[in-house]
Amino acid sequence: MRHRRLGGSGLSCAPLALGCHVFGWTVDAPTSCAILDAFVDRGFSLIDTADTYSTWVPGHSGGESETIIGDWLKASCKRDRVLIATKLGGDMPNVGRGLSAAHIIRSADDSLRRLKTDRIDLYQAHFDDTAVPLEETLAAFARLIESGKVRAIGASNYSAPRLAEALAIARAQGLPLYSCLQPHYNLVTRGFYEGGLRDLCLREDLGVIPFRPLEAGFLTGKYRSLADTIGATRGAVVARILDDRSLDILRELDGAALRLNATPAQVAIAWLLAQPGVTAPIVSVTSLAQLEEIFGAMEVALDARTLMRLDFVSA
Repeated sequence: MRHRRLGGSGLSCAPLALGCHVFGWTVDAPTSCAILDAFVDRGFSLIDTADTYSTWVPGHSGGESETIIGDWLKASCKRDRVLIATKLGGDMPNVGRGLSAAHIIRSADDSLRRLKTDRIDLYQAHFDDTAVPLEETLAAFARLIESGKVRAIGASNYSAPRLAEALAIARAQGLPLYSCLQPHYNLVTRGFYEGGLRDLCLREDLGVIPFRPLEAGFLTGKYRSLADTIGATRGAVVARILDDRSLDILRELDGAALRLNATPAQVAIAWLLAQPGVTAPIVSVTSLAQLEEIFGAMEVALDARTLMRLDFVSA
């Protein structure tokens, strides 16, 4: 399988990342491990998580996803076949939040312990922290890289001006550069990434690993009305984007899927893979059957007419 570079990190991966925020939430540990095995055994390697997964579940304190991945790494002996990407900066109960040097160093050690590994391949700032100087944040990341605990760093949810500022400061002070960006990007949500942020990523050769490529499941086609969202785990999220435009996108996906003998989800991911700068969309699944469907996106080739129609209806 052809790999794509993760920006200037020196790392590369097959063009899908496995999002693990559902591990320990809507997916139990045995199923999570089965999904991880299937993902890696098909030649994929980038596994994305965060220390805060899954603090939103009653009784959880964070680190549940990392712990499941760590147990799997120890039992499977597949550490050298994967790239572990995790994030910090979100609110960890009784620990803290943000991107201060002290919090970064402590969070890295906590994640390494839960992941049962000696290194994080891609360590990402989950959210920008304007209360802490960028110099302090980047210097802390430098310490982790020098110690061998981290191989490369990335940013998530950064605006174009702040990301550009971080890159400029890193160059001026000899600090490590963010090599990747993790933006919210899909057919429904295009405005955050497209424009200045995409231009910056292309100009600076940053890897782009979009999260929510299927917009909380909406682009699979399982939500067609507000009634479909009632009682669903992510129903409230989908209800907020359910409008004439999003339903037009879904109808266009239906037509493309019919022409290409594919599913709407496969077409939506194939569209993302065709966008400038995109390295690997972060997909999350709750079953092996869903994962198998996602694998099928690798076989979907979108012709120019289909791309044009999807671009138009989702503009």
